[in-house]
Amino acid sequence: MPEAGYTPIPKKLARQGVKDMLRISDGRMSGTASGAVVLHVAPEAAVGGPLAVVRDGDEIELDVNSRSLQLCIPESELQQRQEEWKRNNAKGKSRKRPQRGYRQLYHDRVMQADTGADFDFLRACGAE
Repeated sequence: MPEAGYTPIPKKLARQGVKDMLRISDGRMSGTASGAVVLHVAPEAAVGGPLAVVRDGDEIELDVNSRSLQLCIPESELQQRQEEWKRNNAKGKSRKRPQRGYRQLYHDRVMQADTGADFDFLRACGAE
């Protein structure tokens, strides 16, 4: 899984004295990142996972013991936002599928982080 970046405390909050806050990402950060971070959230935003439809003011509940992360909006609102996301991100609309090479292979065949972020054809026979 490629390194996605470092998510620092926003400058506006740092100026107010905020030293740490929970950062949530569907990507990967290096071991040099510090603070409260939840990574490898799946399904990722790029495929329409819940992170794609978070809006300012939404509450997100993290339960570390049960390994659960929940966008706290009604199921009907989540479905409505995801449908809107699908309409706005239909194939060919904002991101074109690569036509050849490694980028196409990666786009078509790499699994989500929770299943290994690896090519699907490299899984052991019978692995689910």
